[in-house]
Amino acid sequence: MDHPLNIDALRRELQAGQPEQPVELIETHISWVLLCEDLAYKFKKPVDLGFLDFSQPPTRRHACDEEVRLNRRLAPSLYIDVLSIRGTPEAPTLRGEGEPIDHAVRMRRFPDGALFSERLAAGNLTAEQAEALGRRIGEFHLAAPRASAGNDEYGTPRAIEAVMADLLSGLQSPNHAPVLAALRDWVSTQTEAMRPVWSARREAGMVRECHGDLHLANATVVAGEVTAFDCIEFDPALRWIDVMNDAAFMVMDLVAHGRRDLAFRFLDAWLETTGDHDGLRVLRYYMVARALVRARVAALREPSAQGLNAAPDYMATASSIATSTDAKLMITHGLSGSGKSFVSQRVLEHVGAVRIRSDVERKRLFGLRPLERSSSNQADGIYTPDATRRTFEALRARAALSLDAGFPTIVDAAFLRRGERAMMAALAAERHVSFCILHCHAAEDTLRHRIEARLAGRGDASEADERVLRLQMEVQEDFLDDERSRVIDVDTSKDFPLRAICERWARPLDA
Repeated sequence: MDHPLNIDALRRELQAGQPEQPVELIETHISWVLLCEDLAYKFKKPVDLGFLDFSQPPTRRHACDEEVRLNRRLAPSLYIDVLSIRGTPEAPTLRGEGEPIDHAVRMRRFPDGALFSERLAAGNLTAEQAEALGRRIGEFHLAAPRASAGNDEYGTPRAIEAVMADLLSGLQSPNHAPVLAALRDWVSTQTEAMRPVWSARREAGMVRECHGDLHLANATVVAGEVTAFDCIEFDPALRWIDVMNDAAFMVMDLVAHGRRDLAFRFLDAWLETTGDHDGLRVLRYYMVARALVRARVAALREPSAQGLNAAPDYMATASSIATSTDAKLMITHGLSGSGKSFVSQRVLEHVGAVRIRSDVERKRLFGLRPLERSSSNQADGIYTPDATRRTFEALRARAALSLDAGFPTIVDAAFLRRGERAMMAALAAERHVSFCILHCHAAEDTLRHRIEARLAGRGDASEADERVLRLQMEVQEDFLDDERSRVIDVDTSKDFPLRAICERWARPLDA
């Protein structure tokens, strides 16, 4: 093992350059970070932990180079360069000449309190920030390079199983024995079912060069922009993974911290951006795996640090995620401007649900992104009867994936015609899950005002205008008697009873 640097000597050297403000030291099990007024210096510890080996200078140099290269993908403004360290391990310096003895990553320091973990602890992490991160990571995943179809082991069933086996074997603890035993049984059952799914997703190009370590302490708000940093640089196999594996980390960590609302707001934005509803089939497995990762990291902390800023019980989180399924189906109903998307968003946050929006999926069928304008008239382009039929078929298919994965599922569309509603009712009956219709309405003047404001803001996927509203009024079909018992009526011009809506949805199928 290489001799560690005298990190205090480096701190004193940096302190001499800013005598009026202390240079702070942050230490993890693999790094030291020195925080100056405007800059941060990150040094790799000479450690070999099995899953990473920084024991020799060449591997640390390579890791520094990779850290800068890879993190510039998501946070180019934060990562500056790699610096050489000279002198001796006992008296290192960032100045002078001679052969380098080690290297460090130089970054721009962001303000205290900017991390998602810090904002969450302070109570000021917003739903809008969680949503922005979901879209940011979704765009990042869409652009990420794909793993070679047959030339590497990244994301193969064998690789995934090996990671899970290593996680479980590294968490031996008498205190967790019953939970681990139950998780091993669950993993064994899931592995048999997931192998063909993992292989199919890899063949479909869903294994890509991702972030790899997307938890709350690795996401931040800088100059009003939300992004992630500090990705996995030391092991490509932990970075070349299924994109849903990457997203699952943030979903899990928010759930573990008791913020299911933010977790599913993040997931909603990520799904809208990527369209990867097929990934819901593997989401639960990856959430469990990510909880075990955090449990193992917590186990590496010094015993004296266990009580400081105590982490959630990630073992309990893994167990809860593995055993908690709540498949049920809700569809929205109402004219444009009636508040369907607003109410359904609040419901998905409260319940922890997957939402599929017709405005988004219609555009996806035509290669358009959610906020991209189609430039179509309502009688042509993406709004023809055939396009509408295809849209509702896509909604049904995506809802089926979500239900089969065990998630509460909301399909957000107008559903003005009985046949469209009947198709979703049939899906619920096939899956033996409860079904309800969230009927949103408001006065006509209110609908018109909302439509005008939405079109002016251009911040929503809907392109409906007043002409569409008139057409909808002409074609809408009343509820049949057998539908009325499923209807949850919401006047969106008033404060609506969110808890009551969610409780009604939770009732058994025939209640």
